[in-house]
Amino acid sequence: MKGFTIKRERQKRNSYFSFANERREQTRLCGFTLIEALVAVTILTLSVVGPLFTASRAIVAAQIARDQLTASYLAQEGIEYVRAMRDNEYLAAYAAGGSTVSQDAWISFLTGGNAASIASCRVTTCTLDPSRSMGTGAGFSLTPCSPTSNSCAPLHLTLLANGAYGYTQQGGVATSFTRTVQVLDVPATDALYHDKRLVSTVSWTFHGSPYSVTITDHLTPWQ
Repeated sequence: MKGFTIKRERQKRNSYFSFANERREQTRLCGFTLIEALVAVTILTLSVVGPLFTASRAIVAAQIARDQLTASYLAQEGIEYVRAMRDNEYLAAYAAGGSTVSQDAWISFLTGGNAASIASCRVTTCTLDPSRSMGTGAGFSLTPCSPTSNSCAPLHLTLLANGAYGYTQQGGVATSFTRTVQVLDVPATDALYHDKRLVSTVSWTFHGSPYSVTITDHLTPWQ
């Protein structure tokens, strides 16, 4: 009888341990709870979004740097073009001869009535199209902007006759770049024979934000 009782006790203990092990196994295999799943999804999302945001900002920064470099070259081209017009006026005056070549060329360049003069670009801003004939006015390289809004049309990326691409005022593909060129009097020295300030500005928008690059130089009479 005693042996039977001990056997029954052993069976009960084995049954209890088996039940406990089964419960632990079920708990182990029941999977994640809802909160654990949400935490896991959140961590995974943050680990993916972080690098993507960094890569996106790097791409935007590279595009802005690219546009700034292009705008710098376009603004510098405006400076060099006006200086070339001044030099051509001097060469024309020198070929004509006389004792006041430098003075005559400077006055003709600033106030002359022909296309070689920059007079129109002193009273308002002008836009530059190097693909046209050198000069100021309709059909020439320097064209005064709208006198009412003082705004210039955007530049176009165009395939030129020499097979290269350039920025012009018409044809090709319109860009976001706008270039203005203007000759201004230097404050306190606005006499005709004194230096003039040449300002070339290229502006554009990127993702709704305005940007601009301005280069300033001084034009002086010849000696």
